[in-house]
Amino acid sequence: MVCGPSEHRVSAAAAEGLLIDGAVNSCGDDVNLVMTHRHGVDAETVHHFAWDTFVALTEIAKRLHLYGAGQDLLADAFSGNVRGAGPGVAEMEILERLSEPFIVFAADKTSPGAWNLPLYKIFCDPFNTAGLIIDKNMHAGFTVEVHDLIEHRKALFTCPEDLYDLLVYIGTTGRFVIKHVFRRGSLDEPVASTSTSRLSLIAGRYVGKDDPIMIVRSQSGLPAIGEILEPFASPHYVSGWMRGSHNGPLMPCALGDSTPARFDGPPRVVAMGFQLADGHLIGPRDMLGDISFDRARRQALEMADYMRRNGPFEPGRLPMEDMEYTTMPLLAERMHERWEPIEQPAPAAA
Repeated sequence: MVCGPSEHRVSAAAAEGLLIDGAVNSCGDDVNLVMTHRHGVDAETVHHFAWDTFVALTEIAKRLHLYGAGQDLLADAFSGNVRGAGPGVAEMEILERLSEPFIVFAADKTSPGAWNLPLYKIFCDPFNTAGLIIDKNMHAGFTVEVHDLIEHRKALFTCPEDLYDLLVYIGTTGRFVIKHVFRRGSLDEPVASTSTSRLSLIAGRYVGKDDPIMIVRSQSGLPAIGEILEPFASPHYVSGWMRGSHNGPLMPCALGDSTPARFDGPPRVVAMGFQLADGHLIGPRDMLGDISFDRARRQALEMADYMRRNGPFEPGRLPMEDMEYTTMPLLAERMHERWEPIEQPAPAAA
């Protein structure tokens, strides 16, 4: 664990006025920074601070001879923003409400598409979120912003009327990911935000897992805390796991248990609950460490057992099109000469 130096840097940045407040934690081998400030989304000074912090941690990791030190930093130097440079970023600019609870989710050994199903359940599924039916301030639904990571485009879907159209896309989790959720009719008021960086698509090769982050606001016309956590009581399969090349269950974990081991996994998710008070962070509370998620953890392990029985076969391993950015193409190229055309029989005479 190398959070100590990060905590000192965050405290110093708050004391100097760059930040209002900040918190440092980790999920698996990834450090996450939760920061509040008054500089707006994509503020260069804040992004520069985050970049410098990750670089400093990389130097510590190198001194300790840790494997893969700095593999998520894809640029040689800061260029104004950490988006596209490796670290996952989820930001939102809000007007703080009288009471402003929110949850920061962090995952390890998976990709941004891992948030699609939970976000769908939280904001679109009345079987998960009772408030969609019984809360007059939620009954009209929400607007979901989806990003196409291949063609670099985005689209808005207002649910419930666009529900089926939304599902056309977000089930393809390797390409289409939910970036933001807004109050219906209020695109200037985000209520959820995720990181959407896929390192392999940026670097053009496999350089590590994407390890996404997500922020979800709660209460007062938004889903309750329990409704936000409920999707993680039923683990679902996500891509990533060993070498970023396998499907595995997203297992809800306590903060202290987010240390993947078995087959470099299974993929983990933690949840940090905060209360905002004039920009200051109260918390975090370990939301998924509660005993009510013990059964979900056992179920995730059973799901992991099933997938491991598949070995190198699909669906245990990802389909070939998702292996494009691993070392698989290099191996296939070495065996290219083994293949020869199959002669097709001439068509039968009529």
